Formats: sequence, structure tokens, C-alpha cells
Amino acid sequence: MKNAKKLIPGAAIALVIAVAAKFLESLEESAGLHFIGASVIAMFIGMIVNAFYKPNSVTAPGIKFTSKKILKFAIILLGASLNIRTVLTVGRFSLTVMVFTLATCFGLGALIGKALGLNWKTSSLINAGTGICGGSAIAAIAPVIEATDMDIAYGLSATFLFDTVMIVVFPILGHWMGLSDAAFGLWAGTAVNDTSSVVATGYAFSEAAGDFATMVKLTRTLAIIPAVLAFAAINVHLKRKAQAAEGTAVKVSIKSIFPWFILGFLAMSALTSLGLIPAGTAAALKTISKFLMVAALAAIGLNTDFKSLCRSGAKPMLHGFIISLLVVIVAIAVEFAIGIAPHGVL
Repeated sequence: MKNAKKLIPGAAIALVIAVAAKFLESLEESAGLHFIGASVIAMFIGMIVNAFYKPNSVTAPGIKFTSKKILKFAIILLGASLNIRTVLTVGRFSLTVMVFTLATCFGLGALIGKALGLNWKTSSLINAGTGICGGSAIAAIAPVIEATDMDIAYGLSATFLFDTVMIVVFPILGHWMGLSDAAFGLWAGTAVNDTSSVVATGYAFSEAAGDFATMVKLTRTLAIIPAVLAFAAINVHLKRKAQAAEGTAVKVSIKSIFPWFILGFLAMSALTSLGLIPAGTAAALKTISKFLMVAALAAIGLNTDFKSLCRSGAKPMLHGFIISLLVVIVAIAVEFAIGIAPHGVL
């Protein structure tokens, strides 16, 4: 109980920022705009607060708890929104496009990050955010690779900037290329990053495109599972390599390798797919998950120095722009190659 009380001040600050971010997001949506999601708003509010008030012995424990433990709990609850049947509905064509876009992100993305001189954690988070599902993927992979709050801030900022542009540009390009609703929905669902941005982009084209883009996006989110496991293994391998070079003994237990919170994510997804979690309950759990994720990102913002972010932020932003542009090109190229674009119906 005493330890729990220590968490209250910092956690309360993060929750207040999360409420403010959700309110600002609702104002944005009521005005017909979809440029900035609550997660990004919360992170930037947190960074602004950090500029005037640094976490101290009173607030630091709760802020750390929210950015680490609450974040993992939010990922577990997110599983309730993912139904395996959605994958079957979307079909093999969309999965084909996703294979190519994910290969682009994690293959070329790693090379681009290395060429720009970024550390592998920052580069990996940008690649994951671009290839899988924006903030949710970044949030899921960050604890597995032991990323710093600065790494997370770079990842979110890089993916957010490109999403903002795509909400406006994608529908224009879609009409220019004469894409069908299905072709555009698949393109938006595989190439735009954050869920709210995918929804906004899809429905800006047509209702049918928006519906399909949302299904594709949910399917894309399932890539979190293999990505988290792969990055856990990579992180352990790099640790062993570094310690071996130093001549120190290495002991790595299964507990340290395996991201146990992903089992909760899988369990929630399985329960939803089997119909054991009612649709209304699943929707409520998704809402709670999104809010807790916003609070966690607010906490990350509270631990991030905005001046430091700006001083070395050009390269991560460039990395995000290049890899996002490549994904956009690869996604539409594959659609044309397999006959979905321009007039295909799935």
C-alpha cells in the first residue's frame, strides 16, 4: 500500500494530461479534422511540462510506472480489438501487400537507419511504427528492446509527421490514379501509420474505402506479435555479443528473453475471436486500452527533454520520411502488379 501511494502523484499527472489530450482530440474531430491523435498530443504536452517541471522524487515513480507497466497493460487490452476472422475477411491479396511493405520497413529501414547513423533502437521503432501500426507498435516493441523515452519520442514524431501529410495527399492521389474503393482502402490500410489516420484517410475517399482500410489496418496490427518476439530475440543476441566482446559471462533466462505481456495480448485476441468476449465489452476494452496508452505516452513525454529532441531530431525525421515514402510506393506498386489496382474488387 505504501509503495502504491508513491505512484499516485506521477500517475495522476499523466492521467490528467491524457484527459486533456483526449479532449483536444475530440475538439479536433468535431471540427472535421484528423491531423493529430491523442497519443501524440499527450506526448507533446508532457514534453512541454518537462520544459518547466522536471520529474522529482515525488512524481518520478508514478511517471515511470505509467510509462512502463501501464503501457504493457494497455497492449494486453488492445488484443481484445483484434479478431482473427478479420484476417480471413481481408483476404490473401492484402496479406501479400503487407508482406512486401513489412519487408521494406524492416529490411531497407534498417539499412537507412544505419546509413543515417541512428542507433538501432530508434531506427527499429521508426520502422515498426511505419510498417505495423504507428504508436501501438512502437509502444509494444519499446519495452522489449529497452528503448529510452527519447527513442520512443523520435519514433512517434517521425511517424506522426508523415501521417499528417498523407491524410490530405492520399485521397487526391487515389482519385488521380482512378483507384476503386477496395484498391484505395487497401493502399491506405497498408501505407498510412496510425489507426486514426488510416480511418480519416479511408473515409475521406469514400465510406466503402474507409470500411476496408479499417479492416486492413486491424489485420496489420497482428504483425505486432511476431515483431515483438523477433525484437526480443535480437535484443538478447546483441546483449550477448556485446558482453562476449567484453569478456564477461552471459546468463540469459527465458524470462528475460520472452515478452510475457504478449501472451496477454494473444489471449485477449483469442477470446474475442472465439466470441467469448462480447462485441460491446471488446469495444469498451479497446477504449480503455487507447486511453491508458495515451496516459503512458504522456508519461514518456514527461521524461523527454524537448530541447534535446530538437537538437538531434533531423535524422530520425528524415529516416521516417524516406521509409514511409518507400512503403507508399511499394504498397501501390504491388497492388498494380497483382491486379488489385486500379479497379480491383476484393
